[in-house]
Amino acid sequence: MQTILSIKPLLAVLVSLLAVPLILATGENRPNLREFWSILAGIVKFSIVMSMAPVIFSGNTIEYTLVSFYQGIDIKFRVDALGLLFATVSSFLWIVTTFYSIGYMRTAKEHSQTRFYTCFAISLSAAIGVAFSANLITLFVFYEILSLATVPLVGHKETPEAIEGARKYFLYLLSLSKTLLLSGIIIVYMVAGTTDFTSHGLLQHAQGTPLLFVAFFLFLFGFAKGGVMPVHNWLPSAMVAPTPVSALLHAVAVVKVGVFSILRVVFHIYGVDLMTNLNLGITTAYIVSFTIVVGSVIALSKDNLKARLAYSTISQLSYVILGAVLLTPSSMTGGIVHIANHAFSKITLFFCAGSLYTGAHKTEISQLSSIGKKMPWTMAAFFIASLSMIGVPPAAGFISKWYIALGSIEAKEIPILMVLLASTILNAAYFLPITYKAFFEKEKIDPHSEENNHGDHHEEIRERAMVVVPLVLTAIISLIIGIYPNYFLSLAKEVIR
Repeated sequence: MQTILSIKPLLAVLVSLLAVPLILATGENRPNLREFWSILAGIVKFSIVMSMAPVIFSGNTIEYTLVSFYQGIDIKFRVDALGLLFATVSSFLWIVTTFYSIGYMRTAKEHSQTRFYTCFAISLSAAIGVAFSANLITLFVFYEILSLATVPLVGHKETPEAIEGARKYFLYLLSLSKTLLLSGIIIVYMVAGTTDFTSHGLLQHAQGTPLLFVAFFLFLFGFAKGGVMPVHNWLPSAMVAPTPVSALLHAVAVVKVGVFSILRVVFHIYGVDLMTNLNLGITTAYIVSFTIVVGSVIALSKDNLKARLAYSTISQLSYVILGAVLLTPSSMTGGIVHIANHAFSKITLFFCAGSLYTGAHKTEISQLSSIGKKMPWTMAAFFIASLSMIGVPPAAGFISKWYIALGSIEAKEIPILMVLLASTILNAAYFLPITYKAFFEKEKIDPHSEENNHGDHHEEIRERAMVVVPLVLTAIISLIIGIYPNYFLSLAKEVIR
């Protein structure tokens, strides 16, 4: 294994930041040029990320130190298999979401679009910064930048509800990171004299003390973006944001930064040996199993589509952590791969929710009777992504669940296998009725409605190409990576090698 010094990780982080002044300069007066800069930055960022893939697949890592403040405290980048997997997903989906955002924001005639694209660009820089962090200090800096950059996105609509959602989001994430997370980082630094990520765990040879046992839970709950109950409440509140924000930030960037950071702690700070010695693996597995089941049960009770997707996300995020902490080769592979599989499937579902809003002004599941006949592409994509969330082959989610289920058998944890089975049944219970309602349930027409009296009921319903093409693309990709999962599986196996 060889460490290669290269500026590429820094360039990947900086690309979208360099687009910010260009986006601001073109502003509201030249929207086409403003959006061109967003798309160009996304393509360049993705190209830089992919250019590093051959080095990582060869078993090497890439490093770049930006600045050193003190011994063991520096801003440093490191590209390895885990970081590359997350960066591939987030940089590719930024391009897709930018196209989707153009269609959505223009159709919905949203205000302050320049601010929206500016904050989007900063958020993606922060997400790639987290992906390529070489230590907990660097990760913490970019984690906080992401929190700050996404507050204006959550409160974008500037309604009382949006401002309250943004406030809750800000207070939750900032308070937990400044208290629990910072405390965990300080403990690791005191024990090891550094916070650098290492292949088999920085603390792998450390003595299993009660302090390190407690410190792990400071990370688990301090990384509140991971949505482990009871620190999940910010996520449903943040759904007041425009759908492109919910799609990218709450299916990919924000929530995946949370679980990705927890995986960094499991694999590259604590390591499998120390996790096993402290019994942290199985303890955490039962904590996140509670989140998986309860999140699914709450999702089942929600009529608002984005609220149902939000609680589904809370449940699905814990699959990533569950796979990692079961500490068997199969489960860890499944947990890592679920970062990508969930991202493509869940972003499709959020895109579909946005399409229903822009094309039909529908936000509630109870309003979707017969909508599939008028919006067939949207609801077909929704169905494919639903199958992935449930874990039906050949959709992507099946791969993750299969490996995690194998891992629970390897770990001889039959109760965890029962949790996976129960959550799969719950997934089917809250997703499949939506497709049934859309395609097979007759539309309920209120004879007293104003629309019906004018004879123009549903006349305005139509799918818009700029909104529909991205969601069809992500739905197809979620099938492709279920059938050909080698890229993400190879990276996952490289992480645990």
